[in-house]
Amino acid sequence: MTATENAPKSLEDLENLLQDDIKVKVAGIDVDGVPRGKFMSKDKFLSSASSDGFGFCSVIFGWDIHDTVYSRELLISNKANGYRDIIASIDLSTYRRIPWEDNVPFFLVSFLDPDTREPLIVDPRGIMRITTERAAAAGKQCFAGVEYEYFNFQETPQSVVQKNFTGLQPLTPGMHGYSLFRTQLNNDYFRDLFDVSAQFGITLEGHHTETGPGVFETALAYTSALRMADNGILFKYLAKSLGMKHGVMPSFMAKPWGNLPGCSGHIHVSLRDASNRNIFAVSDSELSSGRTGAAYDDTKFMSSEGEQFLAGVLDGIADVMPLLVPTINGYKRLVGGEQFWAPNAITYGYDSRAASIRILSPPSVPPAATRLEIRVPGADMNPYFALSAIFLLGLRGIEKKIQLTTPPISHFTPEDRKSGKVEMLPTSLDAATIRMMRPDSVARESGMLGNVFVDHFGGTREHEVKLWNEAVTNWEVERYLELA
Repeated sequence: MTATENAPKSLEDLENLLQDDIKVKVAGIDVDGVPRGKFMSKDKFLSSASSDGFGFCSVIFGWDIHDTVYSRELLISNKANGYRDIIASIDLSTYRRIPWEDNVPFFLVSFLDPDTREPLIVDPRGIMRITTERAAAAGKQCFAGVEYEYFNFQETPQSVVQKNFTGLQPLTPGMHGYSLFRTQLNNDYFRDLFDVSAQFGITLEGHHTETGPGVFETALAYTSALRMADNGILFKYLAKSLGMKHGVMPSFMAKPWGNLPGCSGHIHVSLRDASNRNIFAVSDSELSSGRTGAAYDDTKFMSSEGEQFLAGVLDGIADVMPLLVPTINGYKRLVGGEQFWAPNAITYGYDSRAASIRILSPPSVPPAATRLEIRVPGADMNPYFALSAIFLLGLRGIEKKIQLTTPPISHFTPEDRKSGKVEMLPTSLDAATIRMMRPDSVARESGMLGNVFVDHFGGTREHEVKLWNEAVTNWEVERYLELA
């Protein structure tokens, strides 16, 4: 894990760091990617840090995004065990201060099983740690980047309720991607997102308007995978907090408007060896003409292990879709397919934004920047789960030496779908969850997520589908109330 520069290395460092503070803020992450936390007195925090953790109610893994208890009993948190405490282990390397809350010190926690004190596999930080440890056992380090697109509204939590979540006012009108003018309309908010992120320990690589009314896109700087997932979740927390200050509500919902592009959550991934060399990159001698023996021209500037990683992702991506697209609404974003650059098929291609997996390699980037961009997830993804799924699939591809058997393809026709030339991804959370939970799913393999994770997380997605199936929408009322 990459620590912040001034993160405490010992309890003595921690005490010195907090000598002028009276309280500390801590948070863990639930399955929907929502930070759940509290303030602690400095004395209680220091005591917990010295005793390897403190008790935290397991109900955060027993209820949904709106604190409704799941429809059926799940393995980790349920009535049978009385919603017992799990252990919240303080991760000192996540130290930062919250600039918009009087610089209060802040730490993330990981959750441990109270009996074994092993990482809780359904804890987002827990599965990410398990993933990076598996990579480390194979002599590899996981690195990643995340890009978020998000609509911004001139609304507050109170106003959207008063409006019954309809007729919301976008921050700016019109379609203005990469606009230098639209940012001037809300300059303080726009600049705060960039500047305060740096103060909060989140380095941004890019920050601009995207096409759509009030849409921004923010790219978080490449770093180690666990740190990236932390930064991804905390950037959302920061954006929503700063939005309250400026009278703005940012939304990371994947598809808030039916007739407009959705909000992506593209993730970039690569592996490095112990010497920090990019494992996906070709050797210097291969740069001029490409690697001989590459499966296809699109992968000639990727190493053989990079190609196997790609093949592993292609082989299993349909079985882990709920981890990439975890909401009912997320699949609405994929319906547009190529129309909105939201790929919904198992495709890949060199520098292709129309493909589900975009290969970034020479000559478009330097060898050290060789990577894969997974373009399926929306901004509503939980980055810990999405990154874990992709890295586990890729590592599985390398371990099994899976070879590319389908050629690169970006654009395809309805005939290609009918003939089976192109395999489509699941088109709903229901279908995706059923596929992930079937007995022979790649997700269930011991080297992947395993049965405990799949059964618990799958149960949470079944609950989401159940609530959707029971809901009566405005569309239904408008369509059938009078004429049915």
